[in-house]
Amino acid sequence: MSDDESSPLLAGETAPKGKAPVNRSNNSGDSTPLLSSSADTPRYDGEQDQPDHEAVAASIRSRHSDVLSTHPSKKSRRWASFIAMGILGIIVIAIIALAFIVPDAVQEYAKQAAVVEPTNLSLESITTNGVRARIQANFRLDGSRVENDHVRRVGRAATWVANQLGTEGTQVAVYLPDYDNILLGTAGIPPLVLSLRDGYTTDLDFVTEVTPGNVEGIRSIANEWLEGLLDKLRLEGKADLSLKSGLIPLGTHTVEESLVFEAKKVPAMPQYNITRLNVEDVPAPGNKKSMVADVSLAAYNEYPVQLDVPELAFEILVPGCDADDPYIIVADAVTSEVLVKPRAEVEVDVHGLVRELPDSLTHACPNSRSSPLDLLLEQYMHGEPATLFVRGSSQPDGSTPRWIADILSSVTLPVPFPGRSLDGLIRNFSLTDVQFTLPDPFASPEDPEATPKVSGNILVTAGLPREMNFAINVTKVRAFADVFYKSQKFGELNLRKWQHANSTRVEANKGQEASLKIESRINDAPLNVTDGDVFSDVVQTLLFGGKPVRLDIKASVDVKVETALGQLVLKDVPAEGTIPVKPFSNGKGKGPLDGISPQIRSLRILNTSSSSITLQALVNVSNPTVYSAHVPFFNVHVLHNDSVLGEATVEDIDVARGVNTGILVTVKWNPSISGDKGQRIGRDLISQYISGYNTTITVKPHRDSIPGQRLLNKALSNLSFTVPAPKLDLPGDTPDEKAHFIRDATFHFISSTATFILVSPLHYNTLYIDRVNATAYYNHTEPIGTIFHELPFQAPPGKSVTPRLAVKWSAGSIGYDKVKKALGGKLKLDAQATVDIRLGNWKESLWYVGNGIGASVQL
Repeated sequence: MSDDESSPLLAGETAPKGKAPVNRSNNSGDSTPLLSSSADTPRYDGEQDQPDHEAVAASIRSRHSDVLSTHPSKKSRRWASFIAMGILGIIVIAIIALAFIVPDAVQEYAKQAAVVEPTNLSLESITTNGVRARIQANFRLDGSRVENDHVRRVGRAATWVANQLGTEGTQVAVYLPDYDNILLGTAGIPPLVLSLRDGYTTDLDFVTEVTPGNVEGIRSIANEWLEGLLDKLRLEGKADLSLKSGLIPLGTHTVEESLVFEAKKVPAMPQYNITRLNVEDVPAPGNKKSMVADVSLAAYNEYPVQLDVPELAFEILVPGCDADDPYIIVADAVTSEVLVKPRAEVEVDVHGLVRELPDSLTHACPNSRSSPLDLLLEQYMHGEPATLFVRGSSQPDGSTPRWIADILSSVTLPVPFPGRSLDGLIRNFSLTDVQFTLPDPFASPEDPEATPKVSGNILVTAGLPREMNFAINVTKVRAFADVFYKSQKFGELNLRKWQHANSTRVEANKGQEASLKIESRINDAPLNVTDGDVFSDVVQTLLFGGKPVRLDIKASVDVKVETALGQLVLKDVPAEGTIPVKPFSNGKGKGPLDGISPQIRSLRILNTSSSSITLQALVNVSNPTVYSAHVPFFNVHVLHNDSVLGEATVEDIDVARGVNTGILVTVKWNPSISGDKGQRIGRDLISQYISGYNTTITVKPHRDSIPGQRLLNKALSNLSFTVPAPKLDLPGDTPDEKAHFIRDATFHFISSTATFILVSPLHYNTLYIDRVNATAYYNHTEPIGTIFHELPFQAPPGKSVTPRLAVKWSAGSIGYDKVKKALGGKLKLDAQATVDIRLGNWKESLWYVGNGIGASVQL
């Protein structure tokens, strides 16, 4: 036997090894101590690491059942072991100490030299009053353990002379001196014969019936041990011993002996593995459903203990809101019959049943928005250790002895279990049918309306562990998500309100676990831009990159689920996903707004000054992107050739995919803000526009485009969009005709005058022409004549005819000859003109170039 295996049960410290020979009738494998003092033995005094409980991939209910399976085997053997071994040690010392005439020296020798090594403890049967236990142990006296030389010499001599000592059968009562002498238990000890010579070993093998005593005492010890408050345990044994040495009777003596067990010597809970787990719904009375968890566990029994544990019933409890609140019963559990063999695997089957979730578990705690269930799930899902409690049922079935039920129901065992991070539970996270809403500029900064919003369809795929075989339906979701682009965070998506959802279970297939597809429509989820530079990169890539942009989402999701037990809320479930965002541009080298095709349906002048015009227009545009948006307010600068010529504002509009009609736009035309250069560029832009040139304007957001949105404006101000100048909705029969402001001309040959049909783009205001200086050409280069008119005339809304304007013919020119030949008919002519126009207080001098103007020639 190794040194570790021969460490005495009753010794307080390790004594020097003896050199006396040892005689044994059994092999070394059977003499391993039941309660070893080996350094490898787990203990609860904090000096050695506890065995780590491996995290298991199971649900909360399976963890409840895990706790139950480890409880019965431990409880059924531990206190019986303490009582039996303590009784045995007390009796052995008392027998020796009382057998001699030199009591003081021999008693001291017996206390220090006695070594009892339990080798096996088995429970032969459980009775209505206790247990019948078979105890196997080795006893010897080891004089080398005695420190005092005089005591050692006297003791060795006395025990050598006596050779052996016997006792009649007796009853031993064990008390707890530190707990008001509460009776811990009693045991019947049969007659024993011990070899007293130094180094000689006596094999002990007997059956005793151990009867537990005061349940309150056992409960007190157990609870102190479970709470880590039990540093040591002092037992006091009392018995009437009838002794004899050989054939010589030594009388009957009442003995009392005390033994101290250190808490660090108490064996630790065994590690266990879950070998099978299944959670499913089952019918319950009243057309209801309950939930059951079937669990199989395996643990290794490293001790020489054998016993059969009957079926036992337990209650599973969870903490309440406060530490002083009573625990909440959530489930009942029953263990199968457990066969415990020495140094072998122990298998336990547990059947747990949850009938319903009590209100005290699901109702919010005082001054809190979380219930006890929320608190428990929060710890579990964030990987933090949480605590369940296991207590024996106070109403066991008829096969469980009452004394076992009394003990188990009086002890509540806290069982910490490691949390399980739910990272990776949500596999896919996508957002489709996206709609954007710009901020409301008139909302206060704290108002959710002051941030951009996103609406769309959320599609989520969540993995379901194969152990989950019960119906589950997601009814509502809400989330808070960080949005990243190329690993850089640029925004936060805050969906604080519950959104309706539905889910569909997809069964496992081809080695893949089952999954749950969740769909939900989110409406107006605030998007808070936290980094304008990164957001600007995203928008520019969408506009000009021509490829989808992948945004990374890291979200914390709250989920409401319906189960057979009712509605549960899972909070802060981590979710990660990649959302592909389709580009605005088509990726074929064209601009992002190619195909926007703006068209002005009507113009109304609101205000004029000497340098500016404020007007409103109803505009038709086509949205070529896949996105829609709601715009409460948005202001942009209007540029041409990098000069700001004015600004445009839209308010409270919805831009849908495809054609959008009647969008109200307010424009302030004020080229003077860019100085003389701006005025020149503005003059040329209008002149080119009315002359039918293909003109473009540039729309550019700025730092005040959306009031109060500093970061968003900063991002948008890096963008600019060049679009064709909007086409005017002018009267006409053909598209070509609608594009011209001057429709027809009539030359009066004899009076040398001309009249023109003008089409004004204004629908509600009159335009005044103060001066005209024009030249008409034939075939672009051949002059026909000139018009110089300095008297103002009106151009009212729609079509109008000018007054007769005097014409100075270019006599002798080819153009003039063509006019004469066309007398009474028509010809096509070109024109170049400089025109001074007036609109309210605003005046401007424009140039005009027209080609292919139809002209009639009359006398």
